[in-house]
Amino acid sequence: MRIGLISDTHIPRDVKTLPPQVTEAFQGVDLILHAGDIYELAVLDELERVAPVLAARGNGDSAKLEDRRIKESHVLDLDGLRLGMSHAVEYPEPPWCTLEKAMEREFGGPVDIIVSGDTHVAIVESYKGILIINPGSPTLPNGMYQLGTVGLIEICDGRLEASVIQLR
Repeated sequence: MRIGLISDTHIPRDVKTLPPQVTEAFQGVDLILHAGDIYELAVLDELERVAPVLAARGNGDSAKLEDRRIKESHVLDLDGLRLGMSHAVEYPEPPWCTLEKAMEREFGGPVDIIVSGDTHVAIVESYKGILIINPGSPTLPNGMYQLGTVGLIEICDGRLEASVIQLR
């Protein structure tokens, strides 16, 4: 299974459209996960032309942004691995919250993979045996107006590979 990861598109507030490099990077994926700050449903509609889409509500997403694809968080079972996606998960652990408490609050318990956004900083790291992935932002990486990043997860026979793709 191949899963495309995207977050913090901020369309149309900060940029008008999704860069075409995003859909090119996601060709052949089975699922796309958007980790929030979508701003308008047209972004999910465009991504859904490539593959089914699930999205987390971001802190910048209006309460009026209602759609069957959007939840505060998602928990998916993928080939024996449990994936949790939410817009913002405290990582690295701040003094006021452990990762275990954050997983309980966001996903109802432990997960093997956390996908989140919010910071616009792409990471793929293992922490306490949990794979933490933030795909960054394709439109505002590190808060700068330039072409950014998306992520990709590949799961095969319980083996997991994750990467960040710099769009060009």
